[in-house]
Amino acid sequence: MACTAVAAAPTGITKTDVFTAGTGGYTLYRIPGLVVTAKGTLLAYAEARKSDRGDWGTINIALRRSTDGGKTWSAPAFPAQVDGPKQKNPVAVAQKLATTDEVTYNNPVAIPDRSGVVHFVFCLEYARAFYMRSEDDGVTFSKPVEITAAFEGFRPQYDWKVLATGPGHGIQLRGGRLVIPIWLSTGTGGHAHRPSVAGTIYSDDRGKTWKAGAIALPNTGEFIIPNETAAVELADGRVLLNARSESLTNRRILTYSKDGATNWTPMRFAEELWEPICMGSMARLGNRILFSNPYNLDRSAGPAEPGKNRDRRNLSVTISEDNGKTWPKRKSIEPGWSGYSDLAVARDGTIYLLYERGGLGDNHFRTAALTLATFGLEWLSQP
Repeated sequence: MACTAVAAAPTGITKTDVFTAGTGGYTLYRIPGLVVTAKGTLLAYAEARKSDRGDWGTINIALRRSTDGGKTWSAPAFPAQVDGPKQKNPVAVAQKLATTDEVTYNNPVAIPDRSGVVHFVFCLEYARAFYMRSEDDGVTFSKPVEITAAFEGFRPQYDWKVLATGPGHGIQLRGGRLVIPIWLSTGTGGHAHRPSVAGTIYSDDRGKTWKAGAIALPNTGEFIIPNETAAVELADGRVLLNARSESLTNRRILTYSKDGATNWTPMRFAEELWEPICMGSMARLGNRILFSNPYNLDRSAGPAEPGKNRDRRNLSVTISEDNGKTWPKRKSIEPGWSGYSDLAVARDGTIYLLYERGGLGDNHFRTAALTLATFGLEWLSQP
């Protein structure tokens, strides 16, 4: 699969397609993830979908490596392979979202360890979770080990039937703890993904064992159906979660914890962070927090209603310089159709953003490509 350069935006930013719809035997590539390893290698990963039917069809996890800052990429690898029989999640079958012979690998999440190891977690049928690791900078990975038992720790609080990690990337805290945002659902509502709550799982032994944290984002009151969540460690050591939801305010939800797992602060809406109902991403650059999502509340097909989907357009990066209290600075990366995204920052301050760009037939849920944007803080800070 060749990488095709696309038209560059203003001076200071470059854009390159990493995964392109209709290539490699897959109809779509969606749900991007991106990390920079300790050696500076870019790992880009995504769901490779055989059809455009949605989240429950035949899906594999594709991964590509770049050792030159995203200029060239390796051929796709498909490291997530679980041996043995695979049962379709009953909630998907009940809603006729897929057939029993379709196998869904979903929601890949990587964490680059400071030691050089790359941790990698993924899900199978939104029902099981697996962990593997790479000791050679993402060239090869260990055999997947099931870690679904970690999610049983949430069961007393929430009787889930659907689980999902990320999507995007997880984080390693300064003390070594690995933290991955997750969401859970009873699978009784729309697309078998609703209602939902969100929290984190964590590992204090470099991925050998995983545990459930507390539910950080319950589905309660005005905070409606929290789900896909981004995490970042702040300069003061706290962990900030930034969540998608279907709340009537159409704003992102924030909560903080001192350890990334427990004692989360009361949820609050971030007035400056619009929520078109789409996954977003965060990364830290010095004392700044970067956040990416489609910054748009307009809807081209009918009136805009509180808590309902808006057009996924105008992917933008927003900056906070006070640990997420305010988000006053913003710059558009992709004015047109643009959806899920994942941010990564290299040691030299280079910012990378892998995102869903364009729509096939002007349908933004049928993503045309996963595109890598490369830029720096200087460009991002320009008017």
